Amino acid sequence: MTGAPAAARRRVVVIGIGNEFRRDDGVGPEVLARLQERADPVQAGPVQADPVELVSSDGEPASLIEAWTGAALAVVVDAVLADPPVPGRLHRLALDRLTTDVRPVSSHGLGLGEAIGLARALGRMPDRLIIHAVEAADVGHGVGFTPAVAAAVAPLTAAVLRDLP
Repeated sequence: MTGAPAAARRRVVVIGIGNEFRRDDGVGPEVLARLQERADPVQAGPVQADPVELVSSDGEPASLIEAWTGAALAVVVDAVLADPPVPGRLHRLALDRLTTDVRPVSSHGLGLGEAIGLARALGRMPDRLIIHAVEAADVGHGVGFTPAVAAAVAPLTAAVLRDLP
């Protein structure tokens, strides 16, 4: 058996948002790097799963929408600031096309929430969108994670892997 025809395959994309030169904000690219390391060895066996597309993003809404358009599943990985903060705490939010809670969309200062609203308005949402986030302690200039976020990278990567087909 040769597997499903190309048209029947379901596109999966993981989007890592962040800037590795802004301390904890680099967690999205770090998770992508760990996923890439896992994907590098060739898998043995006659049938291989469709590859998961890994996309690095600075979080600009138009590039997010472009990356997830047409995907059956899009997984977004990002750092977030919370009040009160609990650095290293993980969050997971799953949305599908039928989710109706949409915030107003602005053309200025767009973020992930606004990108979701805009993608819905344009009919460019993936079939399913899962957001994995870790609470950051420091997003100032510099490299390297704070201890709490560094400790959360492996569990965050594992959480993303659990959501992949």
